[in-house]
Amino acid sequence: MAKHDKSPELKTKISILPSTPGVYMYYDKDGTVIYVGKAKNLKRRVSSYFNRTHDSLRTNLLVRAIVDMSYIVVPTEQDALNLEASMIKEYKPRYNVLLKDDKSYPWIVVTKETYPRVFLTRQRIKDGSKYYGPYTESGAAKAVLKLIHDLYPLRTCRQPITPDTVARGKGRLCLEYHLKRCAGCCTGLISPEEYGRYIESVKAILRGDTGQLLAYLREEMERLAGELRFEEAHLLKQQYDLIERYRAKSVIVSQTIDQVDVFGVDDDVKSVFVNYMHVRRGAVVKSVTLEYKRSLDEPVAEILGYAINEIQTSLGVEYDEIVVSELPDVEVPGVTYTIPQRGDKLKLLDVSQRNARQHKIDMLKNMERTNPEQRVERLMERMKTDFRLSEYPRHIECFDNSNIQGTNPVASCVVFRDGKPSKRDYRHFNIKTVEGPDDFASMKEVLTRRYTRLMEEGQSLPQLIVVDGGKGQLSAAVEALDSIGLRGKIAVVGIAKRLEEIYFPGDSVPLYIDKNSESLRVVQHLRDEAHRFGITHHRNRRSKGQTVSELDSIKGVGEKTRTALLTRFKSVKRLREASVEAIAEVVGPARAATIFTALHHPDDNQQTIDNQ
Repeated sequence: MAKHDKSPELKTKISILPSTPGVYMYYDKDGTVIYVGKAKNLKRRVSSYFNRTHDSLRTNLLVRAIVDMSYIVVPTEQDALNLEASMIKEYKPRYNVLLKDDKSYPWIVVTKETYPRVFLTRQRIKDGSKYYGPYTESGAAKAVLKLIHDLYPLRTCRQPITPDTVARGKGRLCLEYHLKRCAGCCTGLISPEEYGRYIESVKAILRGDTGQLLAYLREEMERLAGELRFEEAHLLKQQYDLIERYRAKSVIVSQTIDQVDVFGVDDDVKSVFVNYMHVRRGAVVKSVTLEYKRSLDEPVAEILGYAINEIQTSLGVEYDEIVVSELPDVEVPGVTYTIPQRGDKLKLLDVSQRNARQHKIDMLKNMERTNPEQRVERLMERMKTDFRLSEYPRHIECFDNSNIQGTNPVASCVVFRDGKPSKRDYRHFNIKTVEGPDDFASMKEVLTRRYTRLMEEGQSLPQLIVVDGGKGQLSAAVEALDSIGLRGKIAVVGIAKRLEEIYFPGDSVPLYIDKNSESLRVVQHLRDEAHRFGITHHRNRRSKGQTVSELDSIKGVGEKTRTALLTRFKSVKRLREASVEAIAEVVGPARAATIFTALHHPDDNQQTIDNQ
């Protein structure tokens, strides 16, 4: 308790906590529930909050705000998970992981009646009816429902139909019957038993058991055709084709996997996206993606536990085997967790993870369209985390050296603001104090000149400096910052070209950022821009140097004459191709003859210079 000083009453509560599974609640000074948690061992879990300082700032803020606590003991860890989930939904505590989209999904219901109805609903009522789903897209549910009603003449009316109402002749045939969309249940034109066979086929389709149904239809078609009942056989053929097309839209993944549940995860700084897929007879028959908002930098394993419980509660799923990328932090009785290394289950997990990733991308794109500033904030948060910064890197500068065999050494500085190039702030540097191709000394000179000038002019400094190179270049950058008193005030990293390693000062082992990370893409863009900008400047300097040296060696050609010639002819190459008369129009006949001779007979010109 030394790290967080709390009231004697709270200390006493914590000291007498039982070492059993349970759920605990933390309250602030106003008596508001600010956090709900589960524990396999209440005493050990709750004590861990108060006996040390945490790495996460939000966790420390939570502990600082706790004034009181209460707890509920439950028999098992699974009970604790269920109770925690329900209490989080009830109280919506400030510091808890919250399911962002807690909407209800549509189900297809087969009612419990003499002549059952099949329709779409978002409410599940415990009246003995059978519910199938849920469907994450209402369009998919409507497509399945249309298939069913195209296949079978099922009633759609809401009037109660019982053997008694049929016997008393209370029913009246409606338009649906005359359009051959209903079998005339209300007047007893079809028996409950015959109608029940339609319903069993419907349930098979909704369960995904289309294989058995197709085999049955094939046998019936052959039997009817053998009895020369071709019209009836043709009707079954139409049903068969409809089911085949429906089945073809299912994702068939394996002929060896019968039934398994898969959870794929993709996370961001503030959210975790969990995709759930239910596989039956080798086909994905159910899929849904949930988004959880992080509050205390919760690990994926913890949020995965929330998702498994959420799916079981809201979708009524009974698990047997669950395929995951890592073990969740909760055990479910009778359930086996599988982390596949190869084979069809690994392929399934990859599909689920891709779905989670795509859902994240879609959500981010949608947010960017509606609020472009959110993308910048999210990018800044991601880069702050990846590069271990204390503030958002809204101003980043990247440096690159450029020389060819030691000639014309230059350096470039490119500037990004809010993750995008700010080209008006780009700068070139001609190396002044370094002799030969010494990239480390050049880097030190450029950074010293750049930030000495910014400080003298009172301009803002960047939050992050990126140098193109590994440990050597980074060490030179750190020395430069140290020499001008900026060490520790500006973060600096190096990026190596070969494997895109990120080096930090003092760390011998580089960091490898996820190849799909926006942080890495920004740094790669910075590096590429610095390289392009530096190469362009270096190429211009060499070209200018070659031009100057060739014209400067001609007697009587000074700066004004050289400028006039290049303004008229654009390059030395075109000047060489020009006639004496054309050159004379710019510099006069005598000087034109000298220039023409020097460009076409350089040895004669050199001899003239040497004789002087």
